Amino acid sequence: MKNLLQQDPDIAQALENEIRRQTEGLEMIPSENHTSPAVLEALGSRFTDKYSEGYPGIRYYGGCENVDMVENLARERAKALFGVTHANVQPYSGSPANHAVYFALVNPGDKVMGMHLYYGGHMTHGLKVNFSGTYYNSIQYQTGKDGFLNYDEMAEMVKKEQPKLIFTGATAYPRIFDWQRLREIADTCGAWLVADISHIAGLVVSGDHPSPVGFADVVTTTTHKTLRGPRGALILCNGNPSNPLKKAERIKENIPTLIDRAIIPGLQGGPHNHQTAAIAVALKEAATPEFKEYGHQIVRNAKTLAAELLNKDFNLVTGGTDNHLLLIDLTNKNLSGKEAEKALSLAGITVNKNTVPFDPRSPFDPSGIRLGTPALTTRGMKEEEMKIIAGWIDEAVMAKDDDMKLADIRRRVKELTDQFPLYSGLSYK
Repeated sequence: MKNLLQQDPDIAQALENEIRRQTEGLEMIPSENHTSPAVLEALGSRFTDKYSEGYPGIRYYGGCENVDMVENLARERAKALFGVTHANVQPYSGSPANHAVYFALVNPGDKVMGMHLYYGGHMTHGLKVNFSGTYYNSIQYQTGKDGFLNYDEMAEMVKKEQPKLIFTGATAYPRIFDWQRLREIADTCGAWLVADISHIAGLVVSGDHPSPVGFADVVTTTTHKTLRGPRGALILCNGNPSNPLKKAERIKENIPTLIDRAIIPGLQGGPHNHQTAAIAVALKEAATPEFKEYGHQIVRNAKTLAAELLNKDFNLVTGGTDNHLLLIDLTNKNLSGKEAEKALSLAGITVNKNTVPFDPRSPFDPSGIRLGTPALTTRGMKEEEMKIIAGWIDEAVMAKDDDMKLADIRRRVKELTDQFPLYSGLSYK
């Protein structure tokens, strides 16, 4: 940080503070992780200087021979890792990737369906204040009171509403998705089926969650959650890509071309080549046996954490977890998600407030919190550490207004994190 310290000490100080916060605390927001030093090196590289609108071999700029090589590597690695015939690695992030899917497959005003944000879905799955609920006629499905997705109710809704596109996947759903059942539901009305696996992509790679490939028409994912890469996204599909500069009919075999055209010239300009390079590095890391073991450990840790919290009378939505995250309804603990988030933060444990199914409270001060194990597992923590952390979560919730007790938990958190340096659990250091 020599140059940054000299030129902009304010930003340098903020960065140093953030590194300290991550190093000394427990990052438990399930959509966050710690990238490897190699990913960070690629992300902070001279590739950020280069403009390269278009695709490898079809660019609007000269001097793209090196970024072509990088993008081709990223595409081939994504295709091999997820078992698809086409991958677009240019989306700036997950929301732009989902935007591109709508742009490619349906028209403004068409009826679309997705899981409601307040029941575990994502805002780009049709939330009314989002583009997906503003430009399209959005119908939202939800979970049952038990927190589980009710496929029969969803099927009835699809039969009634006849949407042209159905988004599946979630940001706060702790259970396995039945992709075959979802495919069958979509087929009853001829809808496109899109699987957003942003949260579980790393677990799909490790085999800890079934893959939607072969069931969904299009798969989207961010690259910075359980996949442990930089911020970015992938759009995955099968079919025969052709020149994205030419129009293509909306049929299944043309999906790759439709997706590519939606990204550019449809929605984006020049790709972020430094981001593409970092994604390529992360995809190479994800193809190793060590990464598969990492995915297994994420789930083991989440299940251990869930069991310990259940023993301490925490109310887990759906009663547990199959993946990397837990959704906790704190109503029986007599505090809100906002209060719990603040108390845990003071204790050195970062989670996020979150709505729970049929939440009577406001999304700005909901009844629940969402937490997970990807970042802790990256540091090398295992089941024994999860048991200790569950105890600290319980203590912090009980001591929500006692700053001295929260400070003492924070001291013990630092003692633990000192034993697990930020990159200690990574295969690539």
